[in-house]
Amino acid sequence: MLRLLLGGVLVNGLLVAPSWLPAALESGPSASWIALEAALVVGLFALLPDRPWSRFLARAAALAVVLLSVVGLLDAVFLVVLGRPLNLSLDLYLIGAVYHLAVGNLGLAATLTRTLAALLGMTLATLALAWLLAPADVEGSGLLHRLALRLGGVALVAVSALVLQGAAEPGAPSLLSAPVVQLARDQSELLRVMRGERSRFQSDLNEVPDSYAELPGLLGKLRDRNVLLTFVESYGMAALEDPEFAAVVHPRLDSMAARLAAAGLHVATGTLVSPTLGGQSWYAHGTVISGLWLDNQLRYDLLMVSDRETLIDDLRRAGHETVALMPAILRAWPEGVRIGYDRVYTRPDIPYAGPPLFWVTMPDQFTLSFLERTLHAAEDHPLFVEAALVSSHAPWTPVLPVLDWDSVGDGAVFAPFRQEGHPPEELWIDTQELRRAYPRSLDYSLQVITGFAERSIDTGSLMVVFGDHQAAPWVTGATSFAVPVHVITGDAKLLQPFLDWGFRPGTFPDPAREPARMAEFRDWFVRAFSVPEHAPPPA
Repeated sequence: MLRLLLGGVLVNGLLVAPSWLPAALESGPSASWIALEAALVVGLFALLPDRPWSRFLARAAALAVVLLSVVGLLDAVFLVVLGRPLNLSLDLYLIGAVYHLAVGNLGLAATLTRTLAALLGMTLATLALAWLLAPADVEGSGLLHRLALRLGGVALVAVSALVLQGAAEPGAPSLLSAPVVQLARDQSELLRVMRGERSRFQSDLNEVPDSYAELPGLLGKLRDRNVLLTFVESYGMAALEDPEFAAVVHPRLDSMAARLAAAGLHVATGTLVSPTLGGQSWYAHGTVISGLWLDNQLRYDLLMVSDRETLIDDLRRAGHETVALMPAILRAWPEGVRIGYDRVYTRPDIPYAGPPLFWVTMPDQFTLSFLERTLHAAEDHPLFVEAALVSSHAPWTPVLPVLDWDSVGDGAVFAPFRQEGHPPEELWIDTQELRRAYPRSLDYSLQVITGFAERSIDTGSLMVVFGDHQAAPWVTGATSFAVPVHVITGDAKLLQPFLDWGFRPGTFPDPAREPARMAEFRDWFVRAFSVPEHAPPPA
C-alpha cells in the first residue's frame, strides 16, 4: 500500500507541476496542489489484481502520466511566453524553431546535453512510476489489509469521480484541480475551432481585396520613392506604458524626435494591433503585407499555398524592385519565393563577418548598414524593402553600444561584444534582470534606426517602423496586442495620409485613439498613396 501511495504522490506532482510555472511568474492563476486524476489512478490500481495485464496497464499509465505532464508544461510555457495555450493541432512544427532558438542562445553542445537530460529524466520517471503503480500481490496478506486496500480504492475512485467535474470548471478552488480533464477539454475545443478555420479563412479571402491592378494611379504618390517597412522585434506598447520600461524608452523617443527634426526629417507615430503576442513574428509580417488576419499557423499556411497577391505585388506593379532583408532566417526560405520578392537576403546571403550574439545573428546596426549600401547601389530605380531587426529579440543580451557607422564595414568590428552581458541561461531565470535588459535592447534598436534615418532617409524615401508584437507576457505583464508604428520621411506630404489615419506628429502615439488592426494596413496604404482618377501626375 505504501508503494502505491508513493506512486500517487508522484502522479500528483507530475500533473500539477505545470500550473506552478505561470503562478511562479505571476502570469496566471494560483497553482493547484491536488490533481483529482492522481487519486483516481491510485484508486483504480488499488482495485486491480496482480496479473501480467495489470502490470502492463501500470507501465502504460506511467508513460501516459509523464507525457501528459510534458504537454501540460508546454501549455504553461505557451501561456507565459506567447499569451495563449498550446494548440496540439498546429504547434508541433515549433519544435524545430525552439531547437534553433536554444542552439543560438546556449550552443549546440549545451542544447543536446539538456535535451538528453530531459529525455533521461522522462525515462526514469516513467520506470519509477510503472514500478510504484504496479498492483501488489496481496493474496498472502491478512484479510484486514486486503479489505482496507479495496475499500480505500473504492473510496478514492468514488470521491474523485464525484468532484472531478466541478474541479475542472472555471472558478474552481485552486487547491483541487483536474489538469488532465481540463487539458483534454481545451485541446478538443481548439481542434473544433481549427476544423472550421479553413472555411472562415476562405470567407476572409472573398471579402478582402486580392489585386489592386485596376486601381487608378496605383501607388502613384510613391513613384520613384524608396519604401521601407521595418519590423522591430518585441517592440510593443508595454515599452511605452510600463513605468519601468518607459524610464528608458521615453527619453530615447524624445531624443529620436529631436535628432530627426534636426536632420530635416518628419516623423509621426500611431498604433496598430498585431495578430500575435510574445513571438511568431511571421504572423505580423504576413498580416501587414497580405491584408489578412493571420493569427495562427493554419491561416499563415493557407495564405502561402494560395495565389493571393500581397503588398509586394502592389509595389512591384507600381515600379519598385522588391527586397526582403531577413537576417534571422538561417536556411532556405520557400515563403520568400512564394511571396515573390525580386531579391531575398537571409543570413547566408548577407556578408556579415562578425559573431552571432547568442540567438541574434547580427546586430541591428549592421543590418541597417547593409540596407544603406543596398539603397545606394540602386539609385537608378526605387526599392521596396521589408526588413526585420532582431537585436531586441529575447534574451536581450548582450546590448551593444552604437558604433561609428563608417567603422561597421563587414561586421568584424562587433567581435569584442560576443561575450558581453549575462549568458542567456542566467538571464532567463531572473525576471527582474530581464525587465531591465528588455528596454535597453529597444533603446539600442531605436538609436540605430535614428542614425540610419539621419544618413539614408530623404525626400525620396518613406520608412515605416513597426513593432511586430509585444514581448513575452511573463516579462512585460502585457495582455494587449497593440504595437507602436513610427513613420519617417523627408517629405511632409508623405506623412499626411498617416496623420489623416489617426497618427500624430512626433514619436509618441495618441493614447486615446483606438488602434486599427495590422490587417487593415495594406488596403489603407494602397488606396492612400494611389493617385485618384483624373488627378494630375505628381511633380
